[in-house]
Amino acid sequence: MKNSIRQLCFVAAAALAMASALPVHAQAWPTKPVKYVVPFSPGGVSDGVARLIAQHLGESLGQPVVIENKPGVSGIVGTQSVARAPADGYTLMGGTITTHAVNPFFTKNLGYEPVKDFAPVALVGMVSNVLVVPAGSRFNSVQQIVAELKAKPDSLTYGTAGAGTSQHLSGQLFQSITGTQMRQIIYKGGSQAMVDLVGGQIDMVFETVAAARPMIDGKRVRVLGVTSRSALRSLPGVLPLAENGVPNFEMQSWQGVFAPAGTPKPVMDRLGKEIAAIIALPDVQERLRNLGVEPDGRIADAFSDFQRTEIAKWGKVIKDAGIQAE
Repeated sequence: MKNSIRQLCFVAAAALAMASALPVHAQAWPTKPVKYVVPFSPGGVSDGVARLIAQHLGESLGQPVVIENKPGVSGIVGTQSVARAPADGYTLMGGTITTHAVNPFFTKNLGYEPVKDFAPVALVGMVSNVLVVPAGSRFNSVQQIVAELKAKPDSLTYGTAGAGTSQHLSGQLFQSITGTQMRQIIYKGGSQAMVDLVGGQIDMVFETVAAARPMIDGKRVRVLGVTSRSALRSLPGVLPLAENGVPNFEMQSWQGVFAPAGTPKPVMDRLGKEIAAIIALPDVQERLRNLGVEPDGRIADAFSDFQRTEIAKWGKVIKDAGIQAE
């Protein structure tokens, strides 16, 4: 009898020890707040998308999803921090075409690998930019800008949030198609570029709809075109650049959610399922479109395949332009 009791106690103790050693995915996840890193400044499309997803995800998970903005160097600073974070399901990030596709083509010592160091959770949607000039600008059309640059190469400036950002890629593609040259003025964040644009310090910005929206609604900037192939429902009457003097122009960045590589599969599966369901909500889709984001919702392998395709596509564009990593 005593031996049986001892055996039962031993089995119970062993089971308890094994339970305490179980990985996070085998326990009740999440048991504490989840951090959602945004590697760009507040006020832009990445920040807007993150706050929208975080609000609903927190409700779904039963734990707060806390936004942490870590801007700097084309999103590299914040992205590095997530690459080095524990793969325990408590750190996510808002990744973009910049952080997870093109940064390696601009920066040699990046400090992270976009594919190897991350696990793709969900592709939130595709993002279009708008070409804006100050409300008092002498330019009323794209054709006028092209004519000015043809006559005086390198005479106009455009603001960006750094190499590889959607503002930069849009500007590069614009110059490539029109055969013109502009000077890039780099800011820590897109919102700072917009402030200088309104102040007349720079000539134009290819900005995301979210960042430009307050200035557009306040009539402080003039919209000359959108970077998508088709017109945006959120900006009726604004023509795509491809139909407005820049043939075949199309530049769409994207917003996705990533976790550190090695995050347990059950956690990844739940995150993907929850975020895809959030993206499918009609009110969320409406708010995404107001940010200039066309909802997507691909998860896991489908998102991973898309990311790899984007890396190959933009790598070729950047190399063909003669741009080398520094």
